[in-house]
Amino acid sequence: MPLPLTHLPELARERFRARVSGDPTGAPAWVRDIATVGEGPGWFEPDGVVWRVHGDLSTLVGGVGALLGQGAHPLALAGVQRHSDYLQDPWKRLAGTARWLVVSTFGSAELAAREAARVRRMHTVVQGSDDRGRAYAAADPDLLRWVHLAFTDAFLAAQEAVGRDLSGRFGRRWPDVYVGQWQRSAAELGATDLPTTEAELAEALAAYAPVLEPVPADLRTFLSAPPGLSKPEQLFYTGLARGAALLISPTIAPLAGVPGRGPSGRASLALTRVQLRALQLALGPYSPSEEAARYRIGTGPAPNWLRPDD
Repeated sequence: MPLPLTHLPELARERFRARVSGDPTGAPAWVRDIATVGEGPGWFEPDGVVWRVHGDLSTLVGGVGALLGQGAHPLALAGVQRHSDYLQDPWKRLAGTARWLVVSTFGSAELAAREAARVRRMHTVVQGSDDRGRAYAAADPDLLRWVHLAFTDAFLAAQEAVGRDLSGRFGRRWPDVYVGQWQRSAAELGATDLPTTEAELAEALAAYAPVLEPVPADLRTFLSAPPGLSKPEQLFYTGLARGAALLISPTIAPLAGVPGRGPSGRASLALTRVQLRALQLALGPYSPSEEAARYRIGTGPAPNWLRPDD
């Protein structure tokens, strides 16, 4: 028997949250820790720039762009290819990346430090040589720096292009604030010489051009259509991927085979914005992670999944 129409929004929410967190409630154990471990604010100011960027659904577009960008560095890519099963289980890897992002952003200082230590331990075993005999190690400060640059650049570009406008709340220089504050997360993992302004970020990315290589075709194909999506999910994801292709850094875009930033593609970006606004209406104003953080610092109620009677 078909489900009542009133059940469909909740089913969509559960499916989306299961994709990005591994739990249909959006609250696996590490999200629940955000609510209960430690006290007070964490590394970043509540309702500050980092909270607002990482609480925006533009991160879905930025995430695709970040993966494309990171794939242009052959040693960073070798570490992912040889030490994860992302091609077989991309959603497990997505949930793992989401964990580090949201715990670092919304967790208490105690929990964020614990998460950074967990990631550092994982990095110690990710080392080896690529097919050309070049050594790589995930704990290498230079590789950590590259991953951070590609990540930060993609998330910033996505927020500016398809996210909510933050200039009214934080002023026109909010991108500099974001770059300057978010670098702490990479420093805690061992990265060094990190940019603190948007201009420094662009310069640092461009300086990697001599060591970058074309993103392999199989990774590009994978990121354009990950396996396991239903037809509606694939349609939605296609809009995100097209948006990401129009926001990649000029340093990376030719290597990724995408247009990159420029005046073209405004219609596609407008469509992506509409998609994200519709999804936001379905999901509500705050993610489970932000709800957990607001409860911990005393500015929000206990989330439904934390109440004893649930």
